[in-house]
Amino acid sequence: MSNYQDPYYQGSQPFSQDGFYATNYDQNTAMPQGNYGQQFSSYGGDTGGFYSYNNYYQPNEGNQFQSPYTGNMNQGIRQVDEAHGTDFDDEPPLLEELGINFDHIWEKTLSVLNPLKLTDSHIMDDTDLAGPLLFCLAFGGFLLLHGKVTFGYIYGFSALGCLAMYIVLNLMSMTGVSVGCVISVLGYCLLPMVALSGVALFMSLQGTLGSILTTVVIGWCSLASSKLFVTALGMDHQQPLVAYPCALVYGIFALLTVF
Repeated sequence: MSNYQDPYYQGSQPFSQDGFYATNYDQNTAMPQGNYGQQFSSYGGDTGGFYSYNNYYQPNEGNQFQSPYTGNMNQGIRQVDEAHGTDFDDEPPLLEELGINFDHIWEKTLSVLNPLKLTDSHIMDDTDLAGPLLFCLAFGGFLLLHGKVTFGYIYGFSALGCLAMYIVLNLMSMTGVSVGCVISVLGYCLLPMVALSGVALFMSLQGTLGSILTTVVIGWCSLASSKLFVTALGMDHQQPLVAYPCALVYGIFALLTVF
């Protein structure tokens, strides 16, 4: 170790003109710049080394969905759709996904408005709740304009009435009925009662004319609901038995409207 001499050390040589020692370094003897890449590749090569760039990374190899950026912001979304096999154009409308079909709502509304008309037996296959919810809100809104805050009573009596009709219909029918079907039928057949609550804004229902009008509306609601129940469940010659409990349910809503 004591005999080691630095080949670049100049000992006691004086400084050059620029203030540096004179050196024996020859830039021609240094490794050319191109050799760095060769030496770097020689460490990895084909023997599994860690520093071979060509062995470590192969751009765009096996990536069939990668494409150059074209300036379109939706390019990445389309690439994801192609990868997963989906297409936004083939998706159903949002209202259909939510179970809201205006054609079915209009058809059921016409069945309620004309209870003497023959009804298709498959009309209640789609037991949507959009129409009943809309009619309940309209009924509560008319009563609110009359100074009656009865939303709690409406939802409470609706829940009890649907539960009672669900039990009665399951005892009477052979096929049984679902809770959604009961809620849908009773909610749609509330439409005449909504009209009665609108009439109550302009006239009193506590007189003779009001009593007659209320009785007609109760019979209308019970006739329409019993017809839908009998048609959907195939309960032939049992409509009067179904109409009686329906009349009791709608009588409660009539009391909220009159008083």
